[in-house]
Amino acid sequence: MSVLPGPVKLGSQRSVLRLPILPSICTVVLLIAVAAALTAPLLAPFQEGEIVTQPFAAPSAVNWLGGDFLGRDVLSRIIYGLRVTIGVGTGITALGFTLGSSLGFLSAVIGGRFDQVVSRIVDALISFPSMMIALVVIAGLGSSIPVLVLTVGLIDATRVYRVGRALAADIVVRDFVEVARLRGEKLGWIIFHEILPNTAGPLLAEFGIRFTYAILFISALSFLGLGVQPPHSDLGLMVKENIQGLMLGDYTPIYPALTIALITISVNLLVDWYIAVVKRTRR
Repeated sequence: MSVLPGPVKLGSQRSVLRLPILPSICTVVLLIAVAAALTAPLLAPFQEGEIVTQPFAAPSAVNWLGGDFLGRDVLSRIIYGLRVTIGVGTGITALGFTLGSSLGFLSAVIGGRFDQVVSRIVDALISFPSMMIALVVIAGLGSSIPVLVLTVGLIDATRVYRVGRALAADIVVRDFVEVARLRGEKLGWIIFHEILPNTAGPLLAEFGIRFTYAILFISALSFLGLGVQPPHSDLGLMVKENIQGLMLGDYTPIYPALTIALITISVNLLVDWYIAVVKRTRR
């Protein structure tokens, strides 16, 4: 096996180990969000659907962010909403990457008619607006979490396929891949020992971008009423449920919107920093 120069040389680039201030802040934000999602039942002051105050109650020592349109604790709803949003986003990204990158690698290695057929199918799917496909499928099958993950994951896989195929197509023409084929190595060995190690860096950056896309997509569906359904809390659904509070001068819908923005911006900034490090270490 021959591996191309890695994207990040931790041993020779000590500066890589020292995160700048902005990526460090983004890392802390994401770690807090993930920790809150994992420990939601222990961390949340109240139950997810428990009514504890008046509708759109002002923040207090008991309800730090006030109450929502039914009188439920906003902070508790956000913590539980993080669990749903991050969990669903991770599931979508994992499905999209597993399916998209696998098909992309297979198309690049096998080539021929298989590559043409799969590529044309992907091109046809990409030609339709993602939101329109999601609305049609969810309207027909319902908006349960498995349907959401499967639908958006398949949509996401078409984008990952093109990235994976482009990366693999550049690797399969290298000499070390030809040598592996002459040795009689099987298709799976070539993919996992030759192609995957040489595409891990770019795919990792793409994973962050796709994760952000998944969170925003699910939040948009929830805002339209086709995402996660009550009584479960989801950040996009919380914005939709409390949007009328803005007319009353209440800031309840701002809190989940800011949470979505913090997560997506943090992921994007970390991906940008990673790409910059890759370019700097390859010079």
